[in-house]
Parts: sequence; C-alpha cells; structure tokens
Amino acid sequence: MEGGRKVVVSALQFACTDSSIDNIDHAERLVREAHKKGANIVLIQELFEGYYFCQAQREDFFRRAKPYKGNQTIHRMQKLSKELGVVIPVSFFEEANNAHYNSVAIIDADGTDLGLYRKSHIPDGPGYQEKFYFNPGDTGFKVFETKFAKIGVAICWDQWFPEAARAMVLQGAEILFYPTAIGSEPQDDRLDSREHWKRVMQGHSGANLVPLVVSNRIGKETIKTEHGESCITFYGNSFITGPTGEIIAASNDKDEDVLVADFDLDKIKSQRHGWGVFRDRRPELYKSLLSLDGT
Repeated sequence: MEGGRKVVVSALQFACTDSSIDNIDHAERLVREAHKKGANIVLIQELFEGYYFCQAQREDFFRRAKPYKGNQTIHRMQKLSKELGVVIPVSFFEEANNAHYNSVAIIDADGTDLGLYRKSHIPDGPGYQEKFYFNPGDTGFKVFETKFAKIGVAICWDQWFPEAARAMVLQGAEILFYPTAIGSEPQDDRLDSREHWKRVMQGHSGANLVPLVVSNRIGKETIKTEHGESCITFYGNSFITGPTGEIIAASNDKDEDVLVADFDLDKIKSQRHGWGVFRDRRPELYKSLLSLDGT
C-alpha cells in the first residue's frame, strides 16, 4: 500500500555580490518564488551573504563572522519561514568566542530554530583556503525533524564523503541537502570538477535511496589576496536527484534559477526498505573506516 506523505523541495541558484544586504534581499526574493512554485523546503547556497571570501587568507575577513545567537540573518529567515510556512537551512559564517565555523541553522516552517550543523570537512587548496578561517565542525552529522521531512544537512566539501551521507541516512534522514560554493580552480583553468561533483552526490543518493538537493552559486568573483588577486567562476549546476540518484531537476552554469521537485516520502521509504541495503549492512566489518590508514 502506497502512502501519501508529499513534500516539495527547492534549490536556489544565484550570483552573489559583496553586499550582505543585497544578497539577503536576493535570497528572500527567490525563497518567495520557490514558495509560489509550491516548495516546502528551500535550500540557499553556501555562505550566501557575500563573496566566497576563502579565496584569500585575510585577517580582516574574520569580521564577516557573526555569533549564532542573535544573528540577524537567521532572525530574518525565521520571520520569512513563519510567514510562508517553509523550511529554510541558513548558511552563515559563525563566530563562537575564539572559534569560527562554516555553519547552517535549520529553520522550521513555523520559524523555530531547530539547531545548528557545523561543517565537518574543511578543504584547503588554491582558491578554497577554508582551513584559515574555519575550525572543523564539532556537531557531528545530524538529522533535523522538520514539519515536512526528516532532513540531513551538510556543507560543500562534506558532499564528497560517502560516510557523511550514510551517517545522516542511518539517523533517519529522508532527504539530504548540501549548500555549496564550487567553481573553477584558480591555479589551473583546465580543471573542471562539475561532472565528477555531480556523480559523487548522485552516488550518495542512489546508495542510500534518498532524494538529494544541491544549491550552488554562479558568477565570477574576484578577491584581493596577499599575493594579488584570485578569481573563481562558480559553475552553478544546482540539482535535485530522485532516490536512485537520477537527476530530475538541474540548472545550467550561468543563469539564476529556482529548482523544484516533489516526492512521496512514504513511497520512497518502502522502496528504500525493500531494496535491502540497510538490512544487509555489516557494521562490524567496517572498523577500518574509523582509522585514517585503514588498519
């Protein structure tokens, strides 16, 4: 017997300026557009309040961080969530005393703040120098019970790790959400990770039999660094998968977009249970995953 617990999810895609007010206004306009399309859960891209500042190692950029409690961007999104009756994961640069995190606050459809996830995997490479700014997250992978679904939310570089997706689904996540900021590689313009990036997340979706939602920014952003300038062209390609990893909605690499897709969570739950991958797991054989070198 098929159930009927329906949910409509949305991924936003837009170019950021370096004005937080403009970006927050922009995000709100697109959340409203997603709501008009029927969305119940709306994902905004990673660190959407400004440029992706991690291209440079600059002490002054720490001033962009704000505490979790009393955060005005989160407060504004709480009001918006309550007005529209939608769930919004809100990405922000968090200051916690002398620690700093790349974080997401999960806002339920009545405006309630359900809690915080702090990015676990912190990248460090040309153009993506996040270890200068962010402590490794200490929340662990979490599942948030929203009005419409149990959701798992992780952030950008987390999306390359199958362990993160599996941990969230083991805890009951019915849909996975990944706010993202990824594009060109400043040190080598021949590198283009977009197809690899998509395939990895499609694998998480298919291996766990859950839909997956990715929101990535677009546009060219140039940051002054200690050695001149660094430039990244973000490649968008935001997408939503179905529970077997198939892409069912996708954006291109340059246009603003509001993706939507609808799912029957009860039907997917039956499919997930029937497929047997969670029945046949052998956790006692996976101890090597708790080490760095597999021993």
